[in-house]
Amino acid sequence: MRKFFLLLTALVFTFQARVHADEGMWLLSLIGQVNMDEMTALGLQLTAEQIYSINQASLKDAVGALDRGSCTAELVSPDGLLLTNHHCGYGEIQNHSSLEHDFLKDGFWAMTRDEELPNEGKTITFLVRMEEVSDRIVPELNEDMGMQERSSKVRSLTETITTEATEGNEYEATVRSMFNGNRYFLFITQTYRDVRLVGAPPESIGKFGHDTDNWMWPRHTGDFSMFRVYTAPDGSPADYSPENIPLKSKHHLPISTKGYEMGDFAMVMGYPGGTSRYMTSWEVQESLEIDHPIRIQVRGIKLELMMEDMQASEKVRIQYASKHSRSSNYWKNSIGMSKALKKLKVTDKKLQEEVDFTQWVNQNEDRKALYGNALGDIQTAVEGRKEMMIAFSYLVEAYYQGIETVGFGRNLRELDMALADPEPDQEMIDAITTALKERAEGFYKDYNAPTDKKVMTAMVALLMDELGDEYLPSSILEAKTKYKGDAVKYVDNYFKKSFLTDQARYNAFMDNPSLKVLKKDPGYQAVVAFQKLFEVRGKMAQFEEPYSWGSRLYLKGRVEMYPNKDFYSDANSTMRMNYGVVGDYYPRDAVLYTHYTTLEGVMEKEDPNNFEFVVSEKLQEFYESKDYGPYGE
Repeated sequence: MRKFFLLLTALVFTFQARVHADEGMWLLSLIGQVNMDEMTALGLQLTAEQIYSINQASLKDAVGALDRGSCTAELVSPDGLLLTNHHCGYGEIQNHSSLEHDFLKDGFWAMTRDEELPNEGKTITFLVRMEEVSDRIVPELNEDMGMQERSSKVRSLTETITTEATEGNEYEATVRSMFNGNRYFLFITQTYRDVRLVGAPPESIGKFGHDTDNWMWPRHTGDFSMFRVYTAPDGSPADYSPENIPLKSKHHLPISTKGYEMGDFAMVMGYPGGTSRYMTSWEVQESLEIDHPIRIQVRGIKLELMMEDMQASEKVRIQYASKHSRSSNYWKNSIGMSKALKKLKVTDKKLQEEVDFTQWVNQNEDRKALYGNALGDIQTAVEGRKEMMIAFSYLVEAYYQGIETVGFGRNLRELDMALADPEPDQEMIDAITTALKERAEGFYKDYNAPTDKKVMTAMVALLMDELGDEYLPSSILEAKTKYKGDAVKYVDNYFKKSFLTDQARYNAFMDNPSLKVLKKDPGYQAVVAFQKLFEVRGKMAQFEEPYSWGSRLYLKGRVEMYPNKDFYSDANSTMRMNYGVVGDYYPRDAVLYTHYTTLEGVMEKEDPNNFEFVVSEKLQEFYESKDYGPYGE
């Protein structure tokens, strides 16, 4: 059974085994200059042209960005079949699930192309080519420019570059800042808008271990799902249509069932969302003292309350499966990151880097003139924004993402403006309300008012406890003053009177919209009060220029300080690559993590009384019979 787990893991480029690697988020267009000699020495059998080429099909044509970069997926057939992680398809699996067809619990497999399920809004984007355009931007900038002038100039230049790149073709183009604004790269891409669900294993395989095992090793999860890309009959990108045909893949990844062994070359390609390799000590401490603790605290409360209702009701379990999964992913990540940053003493290492940098700068008057204030600017910005950053983090986590009707209710701002017009345009109002009713179908399908009410009560109480009055939205101030800090009474009134908490009342309002009713609705008042978040962000803007300026110059100086070192830019949802060799890992004294897991490990973890570790009867039968076919040893 070893090969089964190796195959699933290797295919989706997310193997959790420790890989010996020289770190990095390498840009594909630069690998010929920077990485090929080392990769070849480690065992790579491909050429640089086979990995990235603008003249022939290459690996870049088989690896795409799902949903504008939120996940990575790979073409594995000539006919547009996509392989990705289970959690990357989880929202679609949940959306198609019901009490009658519980694809979350039972899995889903389309037996024919006609059974593949469309997913409105899901996209896959492939890289056509990329090129560095720093020579068209950087010479137009200088150190005497203020941030606003610099940003305006960069924006103007990038608009010219992207317009030229997309003239006369169906592609999209973006220019992305790299190396903290020191270099710029043009990415030309093509996005397909008809992506259909083909298959997914049951949760007992695809999410085995759930939150307990997430971001951990050893891992025993069959973390995969499958989609297919469709195009118009002429091969061009198109919205969903029964007339569409499967994509004719420019290149796809061949499937191997050989697995891998110790010392094998391993390469990871995809679209990592973001990294912070060049953070300073102050930023690391900000993460440890603000970002991670607040995320852990707030999401921990939300997750527990959601799970109570999910375990009590099959309907709520399906409704909130994707919401719970999205929230828990980075809740668990923050727990692990906090432990790792402390264990590895990252702050101390950053402090030493800053000491070395300062000594290097002070050796030369020109360096002092250019880089002398870089670290001081970063320190001033991070320390100056501390109180506001705390408020901002709580408002995002507990208010905007913690109260479902607030996030959904922001869609009503356009209707508010239309109704407030001195000469209302009834045709426009009708169009807006029709669109809002259609959008509401998706929201209320997965909405359970009692669950939202429990979470909101906890979030309101938390905000009153954690933030001073100057940072509280007016709706929470009302709970604190009018309701004397009684979150339960405030939320009871909110759910009793707001049409946002009930689809029938919502639709009734849309059938006869009134500005007076809208303005008096406590749910919409909470939406308007969300303006407090933008006020806090506006106050933090005073620190943006020194922070941005200092970060750019600090990294620029470090690159100059180490002329023989190859630097890579932090991830930003553009295509990157990493590589190394497969190996075991010692995480702590006397503990060894091997480079693969087996079905035996699944059975060791099995717990029929814990939903995270339930093993399906079919998989148990395979284990008992040892009938693994060609996939086991």
